[in-house]
Amino acid sequence: MIVFLTSQPLWVSGLILVGLTTLVSMCGPPFVRRYIGLDRLASNNEVAGFKFATVGVLYAVFLAFAIILVWEKYSDADSTVTREAGSAAAIYHLSQGVPGPSGVALRAALTNYLTLVVSEEWPAMNKGHESKPTHQALAMLYAALIAADHNDARATALMSELYAQLDALTQARRARLLAAEGTVPGIVWVMLFGGAALTIAFALFFGAKNLRSQSIMMGLLSLLIFGELLIVVAIDCPFTGTVKVGPEALQEVLADHAP
Repeated sequence: MIVFLTSQPLWVSGLILVGLTTLVSMCGPPFVRRYIGLDRLASNNEVAGFKFATVGVLYAVFLAFAIILVWEKYSDADSTVTREAGSAAAIYHLSQGVPGPSGVALRAALTNYLTLVVSEEWPAMNKGHESKPTHQALAMLYAALIAADHNDARATALMSELYAQLDALTQARRARLLAAEGTVPGIVWVMLFGGAALTIAFALFFGAKNLRSQSIMMGLLSLLIFGELLIVVAIDCPFTGTVKVGPEALQEVLADHAP
């Protein structure tokens, strides 16, 4: 269910997760009032109020923790793409110091890698996995760099920096692929949705004289809770869905340096 919601346009996810649950929540008070009288419900107000405050605070803290967690991971994913683009740009610049066909082959291999990242790997990450052609292009990039290393004493510093930048690019790619798999563990999803259902169900123990007002309050409570859950769902997988990190940083490097 989470994978389905994450992969949908934001308005579809919002309609299912927020709109549908809010409608169901607003139907709750009339349904409960039909089988349990107002007097019996109203007698719970004083005692249930203290307990509901405790339940609400506990769930609010847990939900806030989840939002902070996914937002930090989303920001980290954006920074990872920026680091990968920075390493690629550095390799382009440093490769100018590699003479002859070796430098040309190195830049061509890097261009091929970046092109496949944008055209192949980004759509693959949208489904939570990597692109095999991109992995092979990275191996070819390593091969091109190794072939360009002629053990020239004058080029030692240059080659050392090229290897360092390629290593940084590889690490950034690995971090990007891991981020594409999502942040929130399954047990946390259970607690998030279970806690939301429990909090809303707990509010049904209250009884207000004005049934319409109580239904509106239930709808607003559901709207607030599931609206915040929508944030967690939307950015849990930073490379999937409508709200996602794009390859613009890598595209800019290609536009600036690719032949």
